[in-house]
Amino acid sequence: MKKALFLVLIVGGIWKFYNHSAEVSFGPGVMAPELPQQEKIDSIFGFSYGKYNITEIAEFRIKAKVLSKKNYHTGREAELSPTDLVLGWGNMSDESVLEKIKISQSRRFYWWRVDSFPIPRREIETHSANMHLIPGNDAIEGLIDEIRKGDIIEISGSLVNVKSTTDNWYWESSQTREDTGKGACELIYVKKININTI
Repeated sequence: MKKALFLVLIVGGIWKFYNHSAEVSFGPGVMAPELPQQEKIDSIFGFSYGKYNITEIAEFRIKAKVLSKKNYHTGREAELSPTDLVLGWGNMSDESVLEKIKISQSRRFYWWRVDSFPIPRREIETHSANMHLIPGNDAIEGLIDEIRKGDIIEISGSLVNVKSTTDNWYWESSQTREDTGKGACELIYVKKININTI
């Protein structure tokens, strides 16, 4: 009986690993044509999130293709945001374009390189971004865990700034899709998420 239960757990774990790690493909074509939507929030008040205070600075909505996903388990940022997604929209949601761009993530950054540009460099920079996700509740955290590379997702929430309640540590969101480099990532408090609603 114990051996059978152990075997079921092993098979289930393998299935979950391959199901979560498999890449999703929808074929060529722009899958997420619209630009992310953002509306400023005039608020100086925040809310508590564990040892942190979160201040919403803008309502944020995006439909995009998942170009890469990375989970983090160490560092203060991981207490808030265990997952980063590289998201692409417009031509950066077209697999015929993406197959010519090599994408990776490390140290909370998003990296890309090409042998030759399938679209202008500036379009790559302004139609893709690394986004740090803060799950609004356990159900949303579970959905984020289900996301795979290649999925088309819709996120509704807010761009936020975070401040520790125990020291001077803070983490701020980018508020534009036009920037690059350090500080260019969006920090999103996720209130709603849908996967593959094309």
